[in-house]
Amino acid sequence: MSQEKRREKLSKRQIMKEVLVKVDQDLDDEEVLHALLDQSVSANTDEGATKSYTRGQRAADNIARFAGSWTFVSIFIAVLVAWMVLNAVLAAGAFDPYPFILLNLVLSCVAAIQAPLIMMSQNRQEEKDRLRSENDYEVNLKSEFVLRDLHVKMDEILKGQKKIVARLDALEGGEQVGAASAGCKKTE
Repeated sequence: MSQEKRREKLSKRQIMKEVLVKVDQDLDDEEVLHALLDQSVSANTDEGATKSYTRGQRAADNIARFAGSWTFVSIFIAVLVAWMVLNAVLAAGAFDPYPFILLNLVLSCVAAIQAPLIMMSQNRQEEKDRLRSENDYEVNLKSEFVLRDLHVKMDEILKGQKKIVARLDALEGGEQVGAASAGCKKTE
């Protein structure tokens, strides 16, 4: 990630934290809520991380991806079986006779090389997951404050509606009483 993007992201996070602290203290401040809504928190965490990988890191990820596939397992089993059958058929002229010592050496070397590559790939995946988790937390936090504010506003709207209904009921009751008393005067 470039230095400028890091500063921008850090700046956004600082603004976000400041806004969230202010929102938590005073939900009625519309400016603070609009500042919170203006800040985009969600980000594609995979895109930024993948772009900064070195050639070796990308190679390790590709090897780990292939080594964890059924294609690799199938090819690996086929090579092992072919190795053993070939050496068993050739018997005395085999390049790796029955205890298959050379095969054991090859398998050990493959495991010794493959394990660190897979670990490097897992570490990068863990970093991606951590970034994704942080981003999800920020999005959820922002959503929580916005929803809390909307809930407060809805409560205020409902209170206002109750007052309007009470006034209308009072007006209707007053009109009915007024209409009844006016009707009584006319009949007399």
